[in-house]
Amino acid sequence: MMKWFYEKLELPERLKKYRQDLHRIPELAFQETDTASYIQNCLDELGIQYESQVAGTGILAYIPGEPGGKTYCFRADMDALQVEEQTGLDFQSQKPGCMHACGHDGHMSILLGLAAAIASDDVKTKDHIVFLFQPGEEGTGGADIIVQSGILDQYEVCEIYGLHLFPEINQGTLGIASGPMMAQNSEIDITVWGENAHGGMPHTGKDALMIASQLLTAFQSIISRNINPVDPAVITFGTLKGGEVRNMIARKATMEGTIRTFTEESYRILKKRLLSIIEGFELTYDCRIDVDLRELYPAVHNPEGLVDQWKEAQGEKEIIEIAPIMLAEDFSFYQRKYPGLFFFLGTKNQDKDLVYPLHHGCFNFDEEVLMIGVESFLNILLKKGSIEFNHESERV
Repeated sequence: MMKWFYEKLELPERLKKYRQDLHRIPELAFQETDTASYIQNCLDELGIQYESQVAGTGILAYIPGEPGGKTYCFRADMDALQVEEQTGLDFQSQKPGCMHACGHDGHMSILLGLAAAIASDDVKTKDHIVFLFQPGEEGTGGADIIVQSGILDQYEVCEIYGLHLFPEINQGTLGIASGPMMAQNSEIDITVWGENAHGGMPHTGKDALMIASQLLTAFQSIISRNINPVDPAVITFGTLKGGEVRNMIARKATMEGTIRTFTEESYRILKKRLLSIIEGFELTYDCRIDVDLRELYPAVHNPEGLVDQWKEAQGEKEIIEIAPIMLAEDFSFYQRKYPGLFFFLGTKNQDKDLVYPLHHGCFNFDEEVLMIGVESFLNILLKKGSIEFNHESERV
């Protein structure tokens, strides 16, 4: 460990302050104005150049390397969630009903810590480094907007890296999967239109609630009979609502669900079968069924070569291979265009009751883990020869 370097920068203290300051000012997607101002002030203090208003409220900071060097990008998401905080922390959210319940305050702190380390006089930068603070990850696809804007092409980014704090893994452990790691996801809303009738005379109406119930059951056959059993896929409907009173045939029923797969082929089959079943139900029950299918994020897919390089770079750090999970992450939009790698940084600590899941009002983590995040990014750059220390030191 390069204690001399960390102590000189007061990096652990910086990370703790960054995190607690950012945790107090959570903002929803594309509303991260206070967050952006805070990050800009930090970058100004570090003497790092940047562009603001990237995808609206995002920031792209840049430390140049030597002429002819490659450009590596590191990304952190900025937005918070519409969650009421229940942690009781002395630095908890100052904005009622809004909380950093997904660890994005930690992601931004790690990226600011990385920037502080690389901007140090003790570090020589040979390649160009981009620090991307991205707005709107939570269901709004800020990454896609940034890719479409072409700003990463302007900086000639050749690879991009990101991480996520993850409370299902023990604190300080790094988790990664080669190939599919997180799911492609879509949202689906269905409205079944029937006809009202008295509950005692059901034959004079069209029961939208009954049709929707059978539709829900029919969808389950897609997973069991149409998708390759070794290729995981999920169709989940979390709401089914219909009817007005107990003795009336429902005129309308609504269903809201999510679709998750790891491959485009499975998604194509699932979507085709789902729409076919709906068309069949319209004919069978002589009714109208409206469908709103919104395709959100592609699957996060880590190239095997980058994973091998990343593992080798991490030295003695504890790394576990994780099974792909059905959560989604818009980092995948970057991976569609650029070689990119995404990994988890564990935060689970039962001794400190840091066990609550992401998006929970009690989610919290020990700030000590942020240093491991900074080191993991530094190790990538050291392994590539993108940076070097002006003093002799061992790998972090």
